[in-house]
Amino acid sequence: MTMACATQRRLRRNHSEPLDYDESLVPGKIVASITHLGRVTDREDNELGVALRWGYASAFGIWHGLSRRRIQDPCASLLFGATLMSATFSLHAVARTNPARRWPLDVMATCIGRHVAYVLPLAAVDDVLRRSAITRND
Repeated sequence: MTMACATQRRLRRNHSEPLDYDESLVPGKIVASITHLGRVTDREDNELGVALRWGYASAFGIWHGLSRRRIQDPCASLLFGATLMSATFSLHAVARTNPARRWPLDVMATCIGRHVAYVLPLAAVDDVLRRSAITRND
């Protein structure tokens, strides 16, 4: 994910604003809204957003592992990616921000690209770990 973000930043050097909503203060606003924190500073919104991203990345990683036990890849990864995108596209209602249908095309493309950059390596690492566990148990 970090490499995808860095690559997108390099490709769009003249773009000084956040490239997508995950990079903006929106995730922090979602956390503040859910936890009823009231007014928080931009710095606190940013910190809450970082906590949310780490938390949901871990939770969604576990979701992939659980779904992978029930169904094979690529279906498990597609389910994982669909769940991740559904959350991304629906949480705007909690934060009262622009719904995905109103996002600029470049923001939508960046969002999708970053999520693909998260799903594919996670699925690959999960597959390698799963194979090595099977090999050790044989």
